[in-house]
Amino acid sequence: MKKLLLGGAALLLAAGAAGYVFFGSNIDRATTVATLFTGEEQYQNFHRMDDMFPVNRLPASDRPYDFPDGDKITLPATFTYKGDTVDTEEFIKLTDTGALLVLRDGKIIYENYWLTGGRDEQWLSMSVAKSFISTLVGIAVEEGHIESIEQPVTAYLPDLAGSAYDGVRIKDILQMSSGAAWNEDYSDPDSDINRFGRIFALGGSLNDFMATLEREREPGTYNHYNSTDTQVLGALVVAATGRSIADYMTEKLWQPLGAESDAFWLTDDEGMEMAFGGFNATARDYAKLGELFRKGGEWRGEQLVPADWAKAAVTPDAPHLLPEAENGIPFPLGYGYQWWVLDSTEGEFSGIGVYNQFVYVNPAKDVTIVKLSAFSDYAKDLEQTSYREEETFEMFRAIVDSL
Repeated sequence: MKKLLLGGAALLLAAGAAGYVFFGSNIDRATTVATLFTGEEQYQNFHRMDDMFPVNRLPASDRPYDFPDGDKITLPATFTYKGDTVDTEEFIKLTDTGALLVLRDGKIIYENYWLTGGRDEQWLSMSVAKSFISTLVGIAVEEGHIESIEQPVTAYLPDLAGSAYDGVRIKDILQMSSGAAWNEDYSDPDSDINRFGRIFALGGSLNDFMATLEREREPGTYNHYNSTDTQVLGALVVAATGRSIADYMTEKLWQPLGAESDAFWLTDDEGMEMAFGGFNATARDYAKLGELFRKGGEWRGEQLVPADWAKAAVTPDAPHLLPEAENGIPFPLGYGYQWWVLDSTEGEFSGIGVYNQFVYVNPAKDVTIVKLSAFSDYAKDLEQTSYREEETFEMFRAIVDSL
């Protein structure tokens, strides 16, 4: 079951073997895809995905915002995880960390880069991308492109009629509660994850794939992590606005946030963005999304995201979304609108992606932390030591407690 946790780009593994045959001259892309989740080092790849995949680009802001410096800190030497003392520096190395950025009250108090990370390096976010997509949905609602998240998604995507998504509320899809069946068994060539993955090996359409899923549960009753739900939301943004994700996001988020650097989305052969896990940006620019939600959707005097949306996005509002609910997640996490919500009295929430990508926010302590990694042992087996999300949160909490 842990394989399902934050799976996002995990489906790329399935494309690997076929990739050697079908990618032709692009052997670099095929090699990268084939080695995901095998224990091979990936830090030499995650900062240059645009060298291997088709992309849609977002230009840096015309008015870039440079976070001010705060009083610098040193990281706590150790932190505690399940009663054991963990050396912080060793943990950072162990998880192949490329970037670690800590902000308090909007000021940078710690910033460091390792391996192929760097201030100007765009790093693959994996499923942190999902939090950007849900934000775009919220903006599209505010602008009237989407009438209401109580509407069925098929009001905007009629091609999904007859699929698992037929008549499903947009809200249930935002909350990973669509009811769609999802099989992530890598050993089954007909599993959903393998069928999805073959799109990247053989070419094809992400939008066409969405219509192939079947319903398993009543929508709105069970939180079942399924990256296709996010792909549906991406297609919704495109259909409702009449613009690509990259184009809409450039105007509504990337430019207003004052992005320092260009960013890009990986796409399929038809130019549709990989909404579930294909966004690439720098650590400082990822931090701006965390800061935006820490401040309730307000940015430098402008309400970029409606305040009620920003609150709802990080607030589980039904029993099946609470941290204690049964959802197959191996440690207690709740769910909002494509944001994970920690079991906490301090309102902590986070975007999380495989290989240990994080945009973590503790609003009670005014802290945002970005960690970009290429943890080579990720998902090699089902042991906790092949995931490390829960352990990473304890490191973040130790940093917050040390302030």
